[in-house]
Amino acid sequence: MTTSEAQEAARWWELGKLVHELDMQNNSRLRERVAKIGLTVGQASALRQLTGPMTLSELAARMGGEPSNAIVVIDKLESQRLVERRPHPTDRRSKQLSLTPEGAEQRETLLKLLHEEPLATGLTEQEQDTLQDLVQRAISAARTPEA
Repeated sequence: MTTSEAQEAARWWELGKLVHELDMQNNSRLRERVAKIGLTVGQASALRQLTGPMTLSELAARMGGEPSNAIVVIDKLESQRLVERRPHPTDRRSKQLSLTPEGAEQRETLLKLLHEEPLATGLTEQEQDTLQDLVQRAISAARTPEA
């Protein structure tokens, strides 16, 4: 490995550590904030993503996970009467998830909380947009196999 390659590898290692630290801090703040309204991060994510009727698979994809993992979250939200399962209008094998009136209210409370207490502090809106764009580009590039 050349000196240049070693320096590039060290730079990527340090960047990875910084992104990981930001993620850890962000998750800690998020857990604290959503706990104020009686939710876990997974439940908050599901409520935030549930913008209309959708299947469990659709919701899991929006949450960035697998349907099997989302089942536990949805079961808990359903037991809290925030989400309900209804027959799918065109697919007899599927169910659609929908917010109950209480769920819609809780979602609004969540969105207000996240807006009033932003997780990324110390950055301007433009800097947050730039950071989001750069991280998204890096993630997309990492998913694309090299030619």
